[in-house]
Amino acid sequence: MGSCMGFRPVSDLSFDKRMTVDDIVGRIKDGMTIGMGGWATRRKPMALARAIARSDLKDLTLVAPYGGPEIGILAASGKLKKLVFAFASMDQIPIEPHFKNARQAGLPVLELDEGMAHWMLRCAAMKLPFLPTRVGIGTSIIEQPGFATVKSPFEDGEELVAVPPLKLDIALIHVHRSDEKGNVLVLSPDPFFDELLARAADEVYATAEKIVSTAELDMRANARFNLFERSVLTGVAEAPFGAHPTSAQPDYEIDMKHLKTYVASAETPEAWEAYRQQFVAVDADAYLAAVGGADAVLASPRPVY
Repeated sequence: MGSCMGFRPVSDLSFDKRMTVDDIVGRIKDGMTIGMGGWATRRKPMALARAIARSDLKDLTLVAPYGGPEIGILAASGKLKKLVFAFASMDQIPIEPHFKNARQAGLPVLELDEGMAHWMLRCAAMKLPFLPTRVGIGTSIIEQPGFATVKSPFEDGEELVAVPPLKLDIALIHVHRSDEKGNVLVLSPDPFFDELLARAADEVYATAEKIVSTAELDMRANARFNLFERSVLTGVAEAPFGAHPTSAQPDYEIDMKHLKTYVASAETPEAWEAYRQQFVAVDADAYLAAVGGADAVLASPRPVY
């Protein structure tokens, strides 16, 4: 907190940043580079992914360093021109099946090491032209376009990989709580790199399980759960169960039953169309009813890793 990274001019600030999910999707334009936060099956902005899948958007470059079903839904819906990722997994389900289908069908990608993805986001967040790293040395990763080497200016003279900034037009994340001003809390022990995604982006939008008053956030006690200054956030939409079927612990756990249904939808085009009609081409209330309702989501057991 308190860093100048991600600073937004005062003229851009609003005291009420509340929007709807559709409002947020309306800010995305064809051809944009968008980043999506979370990790595999944890705190993915799935309500936003489904809304994008329902939209007319096309030719998106998706940056999902630690990807999960958001990749698969957008790939299966034909929204992606390119994918930048470090992995695409659903934890207990090792490979995201729609990602696998899209990759085998020739979806262009920039595949990164996890550490390299982290460093490239940090480079963009710090507004630097490159950052040096040893990650990638001796691998084919740095044979992809966009990488170079740089020699240390100090006595060691070490040759390092120079990674470029991973800049985003828009970052999309899911949080547990927010107020209307854009103060957000991530209450689970997994903030991962959502802060860097946000700071690497020109605009940042969040869905929140609940939008509450600033007093209810109790920022004095919960400052450690605040990802970034409120000036970083452009807008926030309340979206209960907005990470489902991924988790938003402590509010709810991963819905492995539904993820198995999702995996089965990758088996044939007909299976995907049936899944899409039931779970994607519907509004939030119909989606929640289709997955069994709030009580069923809240009853999902904690997974064992």
